[in-house]
Parts: sequence; C-alpha cells; structure tokens
Amino acid sequence: MPLPCPHFHAIVSMIDFSAENIYSLPMETEKKLRILLILPLYGGSLPIGRFCASALRDLGHLVEEFEAPDFYPAFSAFKALRVNSDRREYLENSFLQLISQAILAKAETFEPDLVMSVAQAPLSRQALKKLNKDGITTAMWFMEDHRLFTYWKAFAPYYDFFAVIQKEPILEELEKLGVNSFYLPMAALPDFHRQEKLSALDKNRFGSDLSFMGAGYPNRRVAFRQLVNYDFKIWGTEWDAEPALAPFVQLSGARISPEDCVKIYNASKINLNLHSSVQSNRLVTHGDFVNPRTFELAGCAAFQLTDARSLLPELFDPEELATFGSMEELLDLIPYYLNNDAKRLEMARAARARVLREHTYQQRMRTMLEFISGKKPDWPPVRNRYQGFMNSLPAEIAPQAAELLTRLNLPASVAFEDVVWELRKQQGELSDLEAAILFLDEWKKQYA
Repeated sequence: MPLPCPHFHAIVSMIDFSAENIYSLPMETEKKLRILLILPLYGGSLPIGRFCASALRDLGHLVEEFEAPDFYPAFSAFKALRVNSDRREYLENSFLQLISQAILAKAETFEPDLVMSVAQAPLSRQALKKLNKDGITTAMWFMEDHRLFTYWKAFAPYYDFFAVIQKEPILEELEKLGVNSFYLPMAALPDFHRQEKLSALDKNRFGSDLSFMGAGYPNRRVAFRQLVNYDFKIWGTEWDAEPALAPFVQLSGARISPEDCVKIYNASKINLNLHSSVQSNRLVTHGDFVNPRTFELAGCAAFQLTDARSLLPELFDPEELATFGSMEELLDLIPYYLNNDAKRLEMARAARARVLREHTYQQRMRTMLEFISGKKPDWPPVRNRYQGFMNSLPAEIAPQAAELLTRLNLPASVAFEDVVWELRKQQGELSDLEAAILFLDEWKKQYA
C-alpha cells in the first residue's frame, strides 16, 4: 500500500471502527449475494455469461467472474503439438482439471453464496463435489440443445440446480436423476441489445436487405443457397468450403464481437433467424428451444424472420415476430416484408416492448435466484457482516463514499467487506478514502 495521502489520517479518524466499538456495530443478515460466475473458455455462451454477470450486478449482487478465457491461449496451444490424439486429449483434460482447481481457489478466497456456471464452463465433477462438500450452492444454466450436446448427463447430478432452455423430455430426465431443474428461456440485455443510431460508415459496412449472424450449420448452408439473388450478408464462423455462399460471407468468416452483432441487427432490413441443425435434409426443423438471437434481435427493435419453434408462442405473439414453417414460406415472406417498411417497424417495436416486459437477463437471473431460495429455504446462509458500509461513515465523507460506490458499481447497502473486495481488484493510485478503507480492513484483521 502506498504512503497515506494528506487527508488519510483525518478520514480514518472519522470512520467509526475503533477497537472499543467495532463489535458493537449492528450486525445484519446480508441480503445481497456474493456470486462467483464461471465463464467458458470461448464460444457462444461466453458473451451470455457476461450478460448474466451484468444483470446480477444490476440486481445489486456482488459478482466475481472467473475469467476462463484468460486460459484459452494455453489450452488451444495443445492443438499445435505433434502428438497423437489420445495423448493430446489427456493433456487437455489435465489442463481443464487445473483450471477447476483455480476455480476452487477463487471460491475459497471469495467465499460465494452461489457458484453459477453457463454452458461449457470448465468446472469438473471433482470440483463440483468439493464445492458441495464445502456447503457452497451451485447452479448451471445449460443453454444448449440437450439432444445434441449430451454432456449434461454426466454433470447435472453434481449441480444443486440446473436451468435448461427446453422442457420435456429433459426436465423429466433430470427429475429422474434427482436434479432440481427448471425451464429458463434465453433473454436480452436491454442496455446492450438496443436500437443504435449508426454512422454512414457502419450502415454501409453492416447493412443489407438480408443478413444472417451465426455459425454455418448444415441446414443453413443448404437453405441459404436459395437466397443468393438478394442483397445478402452472412456473418459468423464455419462457412468455409461453401462455394455458393463464399461471396456473401463477411470478414472471411471471422468471429463477430457482440458489439458488432448489435450493429448488424440494427443495419439489416431483415434479420434471418434460422435455428441450427446438423441435418441438411430438413432445413426448417420445427424444434423446441428458442435461441438467444431471437431475444437479442427483438431487444434491438430489429425486424426478424424466424423459423417456427414449439416454445415460441408462449414467448412472443405473432404481431411481434414473423415466422415461417418452410423454405417456401420464407421465400414468399422476404419480398413481402422488404416492400413493407411500416410493417417491419411496427413488429420490431412491439418485439422490443415484449422483451422489456418479460425477457431481460435481469428477469432471468431473478427467476433463477427465486427458484433456488424456494427450493432451499436456508439459502443463502446467514453471513454476519458489519452494518452497511455507508452507515459507518460520517456525513462529511458520505458524498465521497457514494461516488466511490458508483464507480465500483456497488449498491448503497453494500457491506464494508464487499467494498474492500472490489477495491483490492482496482489498479492505480489510491484516493484518501480508498487508502483509509484498506488500512481499516488490515487493522480489523489484526486487532478486532
């Protein structure tokens, strides 16, 4: 810690944490949670994990993200080794076990009320057993097709709670495994997935009559061959070796950032939203789950044509989203909506209004936490903390403290210990108040 600033001693003397009364401060059960959110190494669920973290912070919880993507360069380096596949698989699994140990170390330090994972998070069964043994509640949001990605069968029994984007038969199968499971559809983050006023440069770069943002699954590769006569742009990965579509694939099939996705959605007249399938003989699958893109497009007030899904009617009305049940229907709807600007605008605005009412990540995270507390009445455990940080401060420095909490994205009701946790993550020179807070924390550890 650097030497105290000129007003350091004055601020320390103001804060009422003297040896005589530190334990006489009122104690209260912490209402806000400490949540450790485990991000995946890479992939489509990575931005979703960050959206969840943002939403949980908006709800007033203290969120620590385990940055698994920091380990991805080392993990991907195994692919460059000239070793046989069995040996490489062993090395990759060993490395993932090491990451799980890092997660356990993080949990030991952070002392979370909840460890939450999103799909593909590198949290091993052994680590989940250890968290369970330590009494830490765990939850997974599995936002993938359970029929295609079957690893859930091996991991779900080790989580206390398991949220899924499909209903039956997976909910019934999870119940048979003794897992507390529930349906939790995808969502949008209103402050991120929103209408944007684009520059002329961005309109030209991202705009088109038709666009698609996503991976080149087999059904999409075949379906989009029928759209090559339109002003059509394809964004995303895994579109290589598709000669008919190569002229339409943007940025050579590079991964698109979430920020640029929002620009694409806003710049396109029609955003195509064809759900993925590994089968190419059935282009419109009439599946069940509704993908994240549906909610993100709606959140941006961007018009979309999406394929019919069995769970879609309970999420959006026909006046909000235009759907198609076959390629023939899609081919009829494209020219109709391209020539009907007013209808596109009307439906897109209605879709955003629906998202704001019912389909935000804040609402999804609240649903998850309410489900956990409903199934686990003794959760979260009573966590004795000194009375709220702001309550320990005199009026003279309350404005400085309020400004500090705003900068740290913490609620006014935050506990002193949580302010310390966030401060220790910051870099740069400390203010007088920050230095005083960290000094008092060290003093408490030694003398209180």
